[in-house]
Amino acid sequence: MSSTPPRPPRLLTIAGSDSGGGAGIQADLKTFAALGGFGMSAITAITAQNTLGVTGVHAIPADMVAAQIDAVAGDIGVDAAKTGMLGTAAIVEAVAGAVDRHGIRRLVVDPVMISTSGATLSDDATSQAMVQRLFPRAMLVTPNLPEASYLLGRRIARRADMEDAAAELLALGCRAVLLKGGHLEDGEDGRLDDLLMTADGIVRVFTHPRIDTPNLHGTGCTLAAATAAQLARGDGLEDAVGVALDYVAHAIAAGASLRLGAGNGPLNHSFAPRALG
Repeated sequence: MSSTPPRPPRLLTIAGSDSGGGAGIQADLKTFAALGGFGMSAITAITAQNTLGVTGVHAIPADMVAAQIDAVAGDIGVDAAKTGMLGTAAIVEAVAGAVDRHGIRRLVVDPVMISTSGATLSDDATSQAMVQRLFPRAMLVTPNLPEASYLLGRRIARRADMEDAAAELLALGCRAVLLKGGHLEDGEDGRLDDLLMTADGIVRVFTHPRIDTPNLHGTGCTLAAATAAQLARGDGLEDAVGVALDYVAHAIAAGASLRLGAGNGPLNHSFAPRALG
């Protein structure tokens, strides 16, 4: 008797394309594959970038972004999705409509606003639309400290600031926030703290050693993608975040010795790929 082969988790990234391969769609698809998922994409923007920075951005029309989501969700299906760079308020609206249309419940929103090299990737209208339209639909929102500072209108830079900031972000309509501590100013003790807070009362700090390397391009994209991958496998939120953070820590360590480009290099996403299924 023949048996039906297992179906891998179906994972969708809605984000920009990084021509340098370290972040965005490219990082997400590498992460999905390494964690045993089948990756699909809806490209929101084409960027010209490398390890030194972003030199050009071209947004995809919002109706084409929606068409990409409709094409894959209507045929293949989506077990979990993550968003990255969205680029325009119209694209945010199109993504929110598609999320509702296809009943995508496991949604991780990475509110990409500033690139690793410092380039601005989101204007005020786009950021406000993200808060209003996507935060309430997200299972998890994953800002770094500069993004949290932008959203809250005040500087968040120390461990003592993180819990209050996470609570304020929840008040914007999120169900859960993972506030990433990679930009902490009081991180000289070699420790990296990330804070998970949920609307139903979970407060947990995840701690990893800080790795001294310039190869951190795409870290936020990778973390959001890895969390979505674990949610699609059936993990609860806390477990999914824990596995995703461990994956990112190992990918950073494995990529620390990579010599790719003259600037902020990528992680090594395929240090330990997992078989499909």
